Amino acid sequence: MSARLVPRAGTPDPALTELRAEVRAFLKEQIDAGVFTPGIDTWLTRWNPEFTRALAARGWVGMTIPVEYGGHGRTFMERFVVTEELLAVGAPVAAQWVADRQAAPSLLKYGTEEQKKRFLPGIAAGEICWAIGMSEPDSGSDLASVKTKATQVDGGWRISGTKLWTSGAHHADAFFGLARSAPLDPAHRHDGLSQFIVLLDSPGVTIRPILSMSGDHHFNEVLLDDVFVPDDLVLGQIGAGWEQVTSELGYERSGPERFLSTFGVLESLVHGVADGSVEADTRIGATIGRMAGLHRMSTAVSESLERGENAELAASVVKVLGTKTEGDLADLADEIAGYTAADAHLAELVRAGVMQRPGFTLRGGTSEILRGVIARGLGMR
Repeated sequence: MSARLVPRAGTPDPALTELRAEVRAFLKEQIDAGVFTPGIDTWLTRWNPEFTRALAARGWVGMTIPVEYGGHGRTFMERFVVTEELLAVGAPVAAQWVADRQAAPSLLKYGTEEQKKRFLPGIAAGEICWAIGMSEPDSGSDLASVKTKATQVDGGWRISGTKLWTSGAHHADAFFGLARSAPLDPAHRHDGLSQFIVLLDSPGVTIRPILSMSGDHHFNEVLLDDVFVPDDLVLGQIGAGWEQVTSELGYERSGPERFLSTFGVLESLVHGVADGSVEADTRIGATIGRMAGLHRMSTAVSESLERGENAELAASVVKVLGTKTEGDLADLADEIAGYTAADAHLAELVRAGVMQRPGFTLRGGTSEILRGVIARGLGMR
């Protein structure tokens, strides 16, 4: 019998249902008070540090960080529930997103005691923002081909190279920079890579904006010109960067942000059908079915991560199917309602969904790369 691509999801926990209701009530209060307006793709596009600190005060940032490091010692599944509710309503969560989703678990797994004490309390308090220093020009999702170079010097390393599509780098305090710390061996391309905690206010760091077709600024080009990183900011082991970064990608690719980025559009379409402002369409129901399946799959991956299992394959499946679904939803809403929908909020959500749609299947690894990951997992290549 062949192995499952995605593990089975467990039995629903009543305690998680109570937590979900608590988060929903809080978010309704925030919306009613005018703290934020629900949006699309808000884990990338909406920075609101005050809202992030309000979440942190409720204990909903850094939830899985142990108490001794300033966190709350809660489970992956509790965090999953909070995350789903934030995404579904389109809350402005970009300020804490990468720090909470990727940086914190990677620091817990690979960081030194000094690094954990230095960064984790600030992440849990919603005071530290993080970015991702992986992709490069001419590399994209092929991380084994990165050209950023790390050269060992007295007391640390000198990093030179360029990172591209670095979401939120203009706001972030740091990122994990993937660099080649040993010459490339074409027969063993994954060897000789290391990760470094690069403080983005360091001398030699230049951040240039990359504007989207809508004129918005979310992405950046980060130039590293002989940036010094001390030995105490090496993440994990020198030469173990590939293993570490693939572990990190498990957190990046499996979350509900991979299918809920345009959920607000679906909700508005359903309400529109109910009040007669949107024509009923069977494809709306079919999309709800896809969302339900992705919810179960993403839940299962979170449960797997909670058990400490390697979720790379399952996360890749969720990412490929999820980003296709959220993009299809944006296109469907454009066809059914368009930018001139009677409901002005729906029209704005449709516009935002269509504008963001090209990036859905690119970020976190292109669908083509991830299909290769899945094929290897199935023993097909």
